[in-house]
Amino acid sequence: PMEYPLTYAIVQIILVIPIIIAGHRFYSVGFKAIIQRSPNMDSLIAMGTSAAILYSLYSVYQISSGNFGAVEDLYFETAGVIITLILLGKYLEAVSKGKTSEAIKKLMGLAPKTAVVIRDGVEIETPIDEVEIDDVILVKPGGKIPVDGVVIEGNTAIDESMLTGESMPIDKKSGDMVYAASINKNGMIQFRATKIGGDTALAQIIKLVEDAQGSKAPIAQLADIVSSYFVPTVFVIAVLAFAGWYFTGHSFVFAMTIFISILVIACPCALGLATPTAIMVGTGKGAEYGILIKGGEALETTHLINTIVFDKTGTITEGKPEVTDIVTTAGVDRDWLLQIAASAEKGSEHPLGEAIVRGAEKESLEILTIDTFKAIPGYGIEVEVDGSRLLLGNRKMMDQNSISLTTLEAESDRLAEEGKTPMYIAMNGQLSGIIAVADVVKASSKAAIAKLHGMGIEVAMITGDNKRTAAAIARLVGIDRVLAEVLPQDKSNEVKKLQSEGRKVAMVGDGINDAPALVQADIGIAIGSGTDVAMESADIVLMRSDLMDVPTAIKLSKSTIRNIKQNLVWAFGYNVAGIPIAAGLLYLFGGPLLNPIFAAAAMSLSSVSVLTNALRLKGFKP
Repeated sequence: PMEYPLTYAIVQIILVIPIIIAGHRFYSVGFKAIIQRSPNMDSLIAMGTSAAILYSLYSVYQISSGNFGAVEDLYFETAGVIITLILLGKYLEAVSKGKTSEAIKKLMGLAPKTAVVIRDGVEIETPIDEVEIDDVILVKPGGKIPVDGVVIEGNTAIDESMLTGESMPIDKKSGDMVYAASINKNGMIQFRATKIGGDTALAQIIKLVEDAQGSKAPIAQLADIVSSYFVPTVFVIAVLAFAGWYFTGHSFVFAMTIFISILVIACPCALGLATPTAIMVGTGKGAEYGILIKGGEALETTHLINTIVFDKTGTITEGKPEVTDIVTTAGVDRDWLLQIAASAEKGSEHPLGEAIVRGAEKESLEILTIDTFKAIPGYGIEVEVDGSRLLLGNRKMMDQNSISLTTLEAESDRLAEEGKTPMYIAMNGQLSGIIAVADVVKASSKAAIAKLHGMGIEVAMITGDNKRTAAAIARLVGIDRVLAEVLPQDKSNEVKKLQSEGRKVAMVGDGINDAPALVQADIGIAIGSGTDVAMESADIVLMRSDLMDVPTAIKLSKSTIRNIKQNLVWAFGYNVAGIPIAAGLLYLFGGPLLNPIFAAAAMSLSSVSVLTNALRLKGFKP
């Protein structure tokens, strides 16, 4: 350098130009943020390296004027290494993000690229993008279902593990739904396309995970706020340190080294990575277990939950009730009662009504034609059949219509104590009998509730069932609190009452009538086998419909928040410790002066450490 100082300086300029071009984003974003009075991390990098380059250009002028000693004051190399190290950190960040998005990539790769569509009786292999709604699609054994649809011909078993995590194939027949990317195991089927492209269940899952990974948790917004104050504070410290050293007799070069080192080491890049990387890994890990978390806020709030309200039918129970008892009043035939009740319920979509219809079909009873049908949510149904007015519903419906239950009161109480739901049938104002229906409790319900209790969480059950039936189910699964005889429209009010007690409430449900309560709750958790409305209203969707995934979701949330806090402590701690060293604290006591290059290396190391810590979440186990 001392032999050919000007050549040496020009070579450095030539070498640093491509690096500055590669890092141009730091300057455009950083200086724009300063102009808008909201300086950020890029502002620190832009100011630090610009100061180094501008001072180096002044030194080049000095060299060209004959002051060859100014060759010692060139900082092009420092600026180049700083930008290179930070770009390396960004690259490692991108690689980490790529790894956390593996769940999405796997899902995207599941869908087949073509479908065999039957048009005018001819089988045509069609690109997936050209499949239309109502197209009839043929899938042979071993083939993948290309889009969502409803089976119109054939029987088979379908492997839906990619959607639900459930390893056992599910039997499908005419009228059943099939989903894109699931695998047809053993039979040939034809189905009619109902959802294509971005509307399929698979596409919706991919969108959910992508949206969640791109979202910010409130704790991340806190980091942004802190950064907005942190950056100007650092700049002030850097200016004061520069002035302090320069005006106490040290050289301009020495003071400039301090100034650049402070700006570089204080860059809170690790702070910017602390939250998003943990959220990306956390939501990706959730997707691996069939737990779809719709955003950083949901992931963060879940760890605060201390009360969980479960809907009964279809959530705690299988949602496939069966007729268990038929009790008639004097002179009423048992088969006639089941037949007339099934005829009335034929138009109903309520699971209890469907159970009565299935019960009649099992006994090969003819379903009669009804004249009028009226569903009264939360009460039952009212129909006209053979010129007679028939009421079928719960105790509240009978009370509302002044129908005496005295003759079957004891039977009704016994059935309710056994956890069965008694449904009363009245013909022309007189009680005709009771049909009791019971729902099977899901295998995972008791274990999931026990695990939640072990985590210190109170569990409640909400249902439209009478208090005795609800209490029997609650005893069976170990639930603390029962909210029985709740009308669909009142479920959200019950959640609101719990919240008014200062509780953080999660609602777990599967039906349309659960949607308002799912929205009202601090966290809404929908069962994947439930309705589209419930899943849209929820913050978390359990694709496996397994209640053990509820404690898993809470545990994952706690692990993620713990990881974020560790990252934030590391990032802040690093900056707090690094700034005094960069300002020359060690030098004051006879130690070395921190070179800006080492400051950049240390800053990048901090970012990599945060990323590495976030990636530890990939080892999460339920």
